[in-house]
Amino acid sequence: MKYKEYSKEIWQQIEQSIEDALKSDTRPVAAFDADGTLWDVDLGETFFQYQIDKKLVSLPENAFDYYHELKKKNNDPRDAYLWLAQINQGISLSTVREWAQKAVSAIDPVPIFYEQKKLIELLHNKNIEVFIVTASVKWAAEPGAKLLGVDFDHVIGIETNLVGDKVGTQQKGIITYRQGKVDALLEKTNGKKPFLASGNTMGDFQLLQAASHISLAVSAAAREEALFRTEQDLQEHAATAGWLAHRFV
Repeated sequence: MKYKEYSKEIWQQIEQSIEDALKSDTRPVAAFDADGTLWDVDLGETFFQYQIDKKLVSLPENAFDYYHELKKKNNDPRDAYLWLAQINQGISLSTVREWAQKAVSAIDPVPIFYEQKKLIELLHNKNIEVFIVTASVKWAAEPGAKLLGVDFDHVIGIETNLVGDKVGTQQKGIITYRQGKVDALLEKTNGKKPFLASGNTMGDFQLLQAASHISLAVSAAAREEALFRTEQDLQEHAATAGWLAHRFV
Protein backbone atom coordinates (compact mmCIF):
# COMPACT_ATOMS: atom_id res chain seq x y z
CA MET A 1 0.00 0.00 0.00
CA LYS A 2 1.15 3.52 -0.77
CA TYR A 3 0.80 5.74 2.29
CA LYS A 4 0.18 9.48 2.16
CA GLU A 5 3.18 11.73 2.63
CA TYR A 6 3.41 14.44 5.26
CA SER A 7 2.37 17.85 4.01
CA LYS A 8 4.91 20.55 3.37
CA GLU A 9 3.52 22.39 6.40
CA ILE A 10 4.12 19.41 8.71
CA TRP A 11 7.71 19.08 7.53
CA GLN A 12 8.25 22.82 8.02
CA GLN A 13 6.97 22.68 11.58
CA ILE A 14 9.10 19.63 12.37
CA GLU A 15 12.23 21.24 10.93
CA GLN A 16 11.61 24.46 12.86
CA SER A 17 11.07 22.52 16.09
CA ILE A 18 14.35 20.68 15.54
CA GLU A 19 16.17 24.00 15.17
CA ASP A 20 14.51 25.33 18.31
CA ALA A 21 15.29 22.21 20.33
CA LEU A 22 18.95 22.24 19.29
CA LYS A 23 19.36 25.80 20.53
CA SER A 24 18.96 24.64 24.13
CA ASP A 25 20.16 21.04 23.94
CA THR A 26 22.91 19.51 21.80
CA ARG A 27 21.38 16.04 22.17
CA PRO A 28 17.56 16.26 22.27
CA VAL A 29 15.32 13.22 22.57
CA ALA A 30 12.48 12.06 20.31
CA ALA A 31 10.05 9.25 21.10
CA PHE A 32 7.79 7.12 18.93
CA ASP A 33 5.21 4.48 19.65
CA ALA A 34 5.76 1.38 17.49
CA ASP A 35 2.75 -0.57 16.19
CA GLY A 36 0.44 1.62 14.11
CA THR A 37 2.84 4.56 14.41
CA LEU A 38 5.99 3.37 12.63
CA TRP A 39 4.53 0.42 10.75
CA ASP A 40 1.04 -0.66 9.73
CA VAL A 41 1.09 -3.95 11.64
CA ASP A 42 1.15 -5.09 15.26
CA LEU A 43 4.56 -6.75 15.59
CA GLY A 44 3.82 -7.84 19.15
CA GLU A 45 0.75 -9.83 18.12
CA THR A 46 2.47 -10.98 14.91
CA PHE A 47 5.23 -12.51 17.01
CA PHE A 48 2.67 -14.13 19.32
CA GLN A 49 0.88 -15.66 16.32
CA TYR A 50 4.23 -16.91 15.00
CA GLN A 51 4.90 -18.63 18.33
CA ILE A 52 1.44 -20.21 18.23
CA ASP A 53 1.82 -21.41 14.64
CA LYS A 54 5.30 -22.84 15.20
CA LYS A 55 4.38 -24.31 18.63
CA LEU A 56 7.45 -22.67 20.15
CA VAL A 57 6.19 -22.19 23.70
CA SER A 58 3.70 -23.82 26.05
CA LEU A 59 0.34 -22.05 25.73
CA PRO A 60 -3.27 -22.55 26.83
CA GLU A 61 -5.80 -23.82 24.32
CA ASN A 62 -7.11 -21.04 22.06
CA ALA A 63 -4.17 -18.89 23.12
CA PHE A 64 -5.24 -15.72 21.33
CA ASP A 65 -8.68 -15.85 22.95
CA TYR A 66 -7.00 -16.31 26.32
CA TYR A 67 -4.82 -13.25 25.63
CA HIS A 68 -7.80 -11.11 24.62
CA GLU A 69 -9.74 -12.12 27.74
CA LEU A 70 -6.72 -11.31 29.88
CA LYS A 71 -6.59 -7.85 28.29
CA LYS A 72 -10.18 -7.24 29.44
CA LYS A 73 -9.54 -8.29 33.04
CA ASN A 74 -10.32 -5.35 35.35
CA ASN A 75 -10.33 -3.21 32.21
CA ASP A 76 -6.51 -3.18 32.44
CA PRO A 77 -4.43 -4.89 29.72
CA ARG A 78 -1.08 -4.64 31.49
CA ASP A 79 -1.11 -8.21 32.81
CA ALA A 80 -1.78 -9.43 29.28
CA TYR A 81 1.10 -7.44 27.85
CA LEU A 82 3.44 -8.85 30.49
CA TRP A 83 2.17 -12.39 29.89
CA LEU A 84 3.32 -12.21 26.26
CA ALA A 85 6.86 -11.83 27.59
CA GLN A 86 6.43 -14.40 30.38
CA ILE A 87 5.46 -17.20 27.97
CA ASN A 88 9.13 -17.25 26.89
CA GLN A 89 10.21 -18.45 30.34
CA GLY A 90 13.22 -20.74 30.25
CA ILE A 91 14.21 -19.86 26.69
CA SER A 92 17.46 -18.05 25.97
CA LEU A 93 17.04 -14.41 25.01
CA SER A 94 19.13 -14.98 21.89
CA THR A 95 16.66 -17.65 20.75
CA VAL A 96 13.65 -15.40 21.44
CA ARG A 97 15.30 -12.66 19.39
CA GLU A 98 15.95 -15.13 16.55
CA TRP A 99 12.28 -16.09 16.58
CA ALA A 100 11.24 -12.45 16.56
CA GLN A 101 13.48 -11.74 13.58
CA LYS A 102 12.03 -14.71 11.68
CA ALA A 103 8.49 -13.54 12.45
CA VAL A 104 9.23 -10.11 10.98
CA SER A 105 11.17 -11.54 8.04
CA ALA A 106 8.07 -13.56 7.13
CA ILE A 107 6.19 -10.27 6.51
CA ASP A 108 7.00 -9.32 2.93
CA PRO A 109 7.20 -6.41 2.84
CA VAL A 110 6.96 -4.98 6.34
CA PRO A 111 4.44 -2.11 5.93
CA ILE A 112 6.62 0.69 7.26
CA PHE A 113 5.31 4.24 7.11
CA TYR A 114 8.01 5.75 4.92
CA GLU A 115 7.42 9.28 6.22
CA GLN A 116 8.27 8.09 9.72
CA LYS A 117 11.41 6.43 8.39
CA LYS A 118 12.43 9.70 6.75
CA LEU A 119 11.70 11.57 9.98
CA ILE A 120 13.86 9.21 12.03
CA GLU A 121 16.68 9.53 9.50
CA LEU A 122 16.42 13.33 9.76
CA LEU A 123 16.51 13.18 13.55
CA HIS A 124 19.53 10.91 13.56
CA ASN A 125 21.31 13.21 11.10
CA LYS A 126 20.70 16.09 13.52
CA ASN A 127 22.26 14.13 16.42
CA ILE A 128 18.88 13.61 18.09
CA GLU A 129 18.45 10.47 20.19
CA VAL A 130 15.46 8.44 18.99
CA PHE A 131 13.58 6.01 21.24
CA ILE A 132 10.79 3.63 20.37
CA VAL A 133 8.42 3.12 23.31
CA THR A 134 5.96 0.26 22.89
CA ALA A 135 3.42 -1.68 24.92
CA SER A 136 4.47 -4.75 22.92
CA VAL A 137 7.18 -7.11 24.09
CA LYS A 138 10.48 -5.32 23.52
CA TRP A 139 12.02 -8.30 21.74
CA ALA A 140 9.13 -8.46 19.26
CA ALA A 141 9.56 -4.82 18.25
CA GLU A 142 13.34 -4.86 17.93
CA PRO A 143 13.47 -6.26 14.35
CA GLY A 144 11.13 -3.49 13.21
CA ALA A 145 13.29 -0.89 14.92
CA LYS A 146 16.32 -2.32 13.14
CA LEU A 147 14.66 -1.61 9.78
CA LEU A 148 14.46 2.05 10.82
CA GLY A 149 18.03 2.31 12.03
CA VAL A 150 17.13 2.25 15.74
CA ASP A 151 19.29 -0.06 17.84
CA PHE A 152 17.93 -2.45 20.44
CA ASP A 153 19.09 -0.28 23.36
CA HIS A 154 16.73 2.45 22.14
CA VAL A 155 13.68 0.18 22.13
CA ILE A 156 11.72 0.41 25.38
CA GLY A 157 9.00 -2.19 25.83
CA ILE A 158 7.63 -4.99 27.97
CA GLU A 159 10.34 -7.21 29.43
CA THR A 160 10.88 -9.82 32.09
CA ASN A 161 14.06 -10.43 34.05
CA LEU A 162 16.70 -12.84 32.83
CA VAL A 163 17.81 -15.86 34.81
CA GLY A 164 21.30 -16.32 33.47
CA ASP A 165 20.76 -15.96 29.73
CA LYS A 166 17.19 -17.26 29.87
CA VAL A 167 13.91 -15.37 30.05
CA GLY A 168 12.28 -15.33 33.47
CA THR A 169 8.80 -14.41 34.65
CA GLN A 170 9.42 -11.42 36.91
CA GLN A 171 8.47 -8.05 35.45
CA LYS A 172 11.49 -5.95 34.52
CA GLY A 173 11.04 -2.22 34.68
CA ILE A 174 7.87 -0.27 34.05
CA ILE A 175 4.92 -1.58 32.05
CA THR A 176 5.04 0.70 29.01
CA TYR A 177 1.35 1.47 28.73
CA ARG A 178 -0.17 4.97 28.87
CA GLN A 179 1.68 6.94 31.60
CA GLY A 180 4.08 4.03 31.88
CA LYS A 181 5.46 4.96 28.46
CA VAL A 182 6.44 8.38 29.75
CA ASP A 183 7.81 7.04 33.03
CA ALA A 184 9.93 4.38 31.30
CA LEU A 185 11.27 6.89 28.79
CA LEU A 186 12.22 9.40 31.49
CA GLU A 187 13.91 6.63 33.47
CA LYS A 188 15.98 5.80 30.38
CA THR A 189 16.85 9.44 29.60
CA ASN A 190 17.58 10.48 33.20
CA GLY A 191 14.54 12.74 33.24
CA LYS A 192 14.96 14.38 29.85
CA LYS A 193 11.58 14.85 28.15
CA PRO A 194 11.19 14.30 24.42
CA PHE A 195 11.06 17.41 22.27
CA LEU A 196 9.04 15.36 19.75
CA ALA A 197 6.67 12.47 20.33
CA SER A 198 4.50 10.53 17.91
CA GLY A 199 1.76 7.96 18.46
CA ASN A 200 -1.48 6.66 16.98
CA THR A 201 -3.89 5.76 19.82
CA MET A 202 -5.09 7.02 23.17
CA GLY A 203 -2.57 4.62 24.70
CA ASP A 204 0.02 7.13 23.48
CA PHE A 205 -1.80 10.22 24.75
CA GLN A 206 0.45 10.80 27.77
CA LEU A 207 3.56 10.31 25.63
CA LEU A 208 2.43 13.00 23.22
CA GLN A 209 1.49 15.26 26.14
CA ALA A 210 5.05 14.96 27.43
CA ALA A 211 6.62 16.41 24.26
CA SER A 212 8.03 19.92 24.68
CA HIS A 213 7.91 21.05 21.04
CA ILE A 214 6.06 18.71 18.66
CA SER A 215 3.29 16.17 19.27
CA LEU A 216 2.41 14.19 16.15
CA ALA A 217 -0.73 12.03 16.08
CA VAL A 218 -0.94 9.60 13.17
CA SER A 219 -3.52 7.07 12.04
CA ALA A 220 -4.10 4.43 9.38
CA ALA A 221 -6.79 2.06 10.70
CA ALA A 222 -9.83 1.49 8.48
CA ARG A 223 -13.28 2.23 9.89
CA GLU A 224 -14.01 -1.47 10.46
CA GLU A 225 -10.77 -2.10 12.36
CA ALA A 226 -10.58 -2.27 16.15
CA LEU A 227 -8.11 0.61 16.42
CA PHE A 228 -10.17 3.06 14.38
CA ARG A 229 -12.07 4.58 17.32
CA THR A 230 -9.06 5.11 19.56
CA GLU A 231 -7.07 6.56 16.66
CA GLN A 232 -9.94 8.94 15.92
CA ASP A 233 -10.06 9.97 19.56
CA LEU A 234 -6.37 10.85 19.46
CA GLN A 235 -6.85 12.79 16.22
CA GLU A 236 -9.66 14.78 17.89
CA HIS A 237 -7.45 15.51 20.90
CA ALA A 238 -4.71 16.62 18.51
CA ALA A 239 -7.08 19.10 16.87
CA THR A 240 -8.11 20.51 20.25
CA ALA A 241 -4.55 20.74 21.59
CA GLY A 242 -3.02 22.16 18.42
CA TRP A 243 -0.87 19.10 17.82
CA LEU A 244 0.19 17.93 14.38
CA ALA A 245 -2.05 15.25 12.89
CA HIS A 246 -1.76 13.03 9.85
CA ARG A 247 -3.69 10.13 8.37
CA PHE A 248 -1.58 7.79 6.26
CA VAL A 249 -4.53 6.42 4.26
